[in-house]
Amino acid sequence: MMQTEEQLKEIVRKKYSEIALQDKETNMSSCCGAGGCSTEIYNIMSDDYTELGGYNPDADLGLGCGLPTQFAKIKTGDVVIDLGSGAGNDCFIARHETGETGKVIGVDFTSAMIDKARTNAELRGFNNVEFRQGDIEHMPITSNTADVIVSNCVLNLVPNKNAVMKDIYRVLKPGGHFSISDVVLVGALPEGLRKDAEMYAGCVAGAIQKEVYLELIQANGFTNITIQKEKPIIIPDDILINYLSANEIQQFKIGSTGIFSITVYAEKPLTEKVCVPGAGCC
Repeated sequence: MMQTEEQLKEIVRKKYSEIALQDKETNMSSCCGAGGCSTEIYNIMSDDYTELGGYNPDADLGLGCGLPTQFAKIKTGDVVIDLGSGAGNDCFIARHETGETGKVIGVDFTSAMIDKARTNAELRGFNNVEFRQGDIEHMPITSNTADVIVSNCVLNLVPNKNAVMKDIYRVLKPGGHFSISDVVLVGALPEGLRKDAEMYAGCVAGAIQKEVYLELIQANGFTNITIQKEKPIIIPDDILINYLSANEIQQFKIGSTGIFSITVYAEKPLTEKVCVPGAGCC
């Protein structure tokens, strides 16, 4: 049975409420914190944050798939918004870049994550970091507010990605930009990987084709779209075996299908394109 957007969102909300209470090692050993732990010693998705200024281990749940804040061109005094802010990791790194004259707003739809992030901010006396509970398709943020938007392994969890892109455009100031790390696909995933609810909350089944993802950004009016980083995501056999037969695993590995983490940069134009009557675009 096909699940509705609300049912899929509830799966993610429930899983991420559990993740908020798990230790980082458990989260890092599985796909975005979901599903059975892998016995493989390496981390499936996330990159190493520990060398970045503003890094706080308590706020790092090991759920990311990139380092968008590293690429986000954040300047002193910027207003930065983090979509799916979790325990606050990317927000605190963004705060290091924007400084005390800037402002950082984290948006997350899981109350347990919001509570954890607020506690982390209060413990550190970060008065210019704020966390708001809400959907990233309808952010509780005024239009034309943000200089920069970042997000790390979150949009792939949202069924209606087009709505998120529209709201990113709304909330960015003219001339503002985003840097988003996300999971995308090249080729068709085996059905066993796509249909499982746990894998949905674990990033993979909610991912869309890379080309479709980039087209979605362009279709919503963004310019200067650039892939800042790309890396393959290797899912260990002890996770794959939960979803695929031995033969399917073999075929999956030798085929052209791939799961990738990409970090994408794009800008909201300084001026809107206005269609003039008679120009042939109306």
